[in-house]
Amino acid sequence: MNRQRGNLKHRLTKILSVAVMVSIVAASLSGCKEKIKPGQAEVKRHEIRGVTVAKVVTSTIDSLYETSGTVSAKTTSTLASRVFGTITMVYVKEGDVARIGDTLLSIDDRDARHRLNAAEAGYSEALKAREAAEKQSSLADITSRRYGNLYSEKVVSRQEFDQIETGRNVASLEFERASLASERAKALLEESRVHFSYTRIRAPFSGLVTERKVEQGSMAVPGTPVITIEDTSRYKIRASVDERLSGRLRLGTPLKVYLDARRETVTGTVVKVVPAVDPVTRTFAIEAEIKGTHLRSGLYGKVFIPDGTREVLLVPPSALVEKGQLSGVYVLDDRDVATYRLVRKGKTFDKGTEVLSGLKDGDRIIVNGTEKAVDGGIVREQRSAVPEREQHAIDRDRS
Repeated sequence: MNRQRGNLKHRLTKILSVAVMVSIVAASLSGCKEKIKPGQAEVKRHEIRGVTVAKVVTSTIDSLYETSGTVSAKTTSTLASRVFGTITMVYVKEGDVARIGDTLLSIDDRDARHRLNAAEAGYSEALKAREAAEKQSSLADITSRRYGNLYSEKVVSRQEFDQIETGRNVASLEFERASLASERAKALLEESRVHFSYTRIRAPFSGLVTERKVEQGSMAVPGTPVITIEDTSRYKIRASVDERLSGRLRLGTPLKVYLDARRETVTGTVVKVVPAVDPVTRTFAIEAEIKGTHLRSGLYGKVFIPDGTREVLLVPPSALVEKGQLSGVYVLDDRDVATYRLVRKGKTFDKGTEVLSGLKDGDRIIVNGTEKAVDGGIVREQRSAVPEREQHAIDRDRS
């Protein structure tokens, strides 16, 4: 009896399980009948309005070769003493501006001053001796002419006339010797003056004092640098250039230099080209004179040299959307649906930013109003930006 009840209960449980499964399948089939077939559903997209759309076109730009160099003054002078002596005064320090002829430091001049005084006295004495010899020569010449007349009249003998003539010749020689002595004394005086001038070190040109290596009281030694001054009116940059440009760079070639410290771009002109190529680095050296404000020696600069032309894809900076470390643009398909597409940026030029990958010629992108764009949104209202090459064609047609 219990066995029969157990079997009946087991059968009822199985029947209920089957009924439940049939209900679930029926409900599923009923739900499938109510679904819309694939391809007929319309996705509701975010509408984008008030943006500017432009085509990406290939542009021709000047290709630039990039290298680096260091700025230095066109003229830098390292001054040294020419005499021994104690430095009595230093009038400048690093950073001071000196004008041409300004005294930068002085050296004990007592010994040089004594020599100068002696030379001046010697020259004065030589001039007086020359003056006396000149007068003696003049008197001897007059006397000789008088005795010549007397001798022709047979008033004086030949011996007396010869004595007077000899005196005239001796006086002339004495005058010549006194003249040479005065010239020698003058040369000694000039030498003493030059030697005395060495006790004052002066600025050879107007510029900036960049280094002072001595202090008051120290000993000046000939040939030892004491002060460095640079001409701040002209600067140059020296850079190494790849050997493939050898023979192509000429004097007068224009270039641009970007100074990192100043965040400033200055113009320059090639003034020197070293034709020899370094066999280790495979480069050759150039120098360019640059013009700019607040230039200083030692500044690091990136040098950009013209190197022909090349074709690139350029987009305006306003079209680039940064998301973290990634850069991208919003590209529109033929249905004006915007898709955020990652791109790889290149260099930035005056006309825009170079795109190395991620775009192709003819793609339509949002160039203004990117803050209104969303990935997958559809552009309803847009303004068109005419590509540069198409604008040139329009201008030609109008003219």
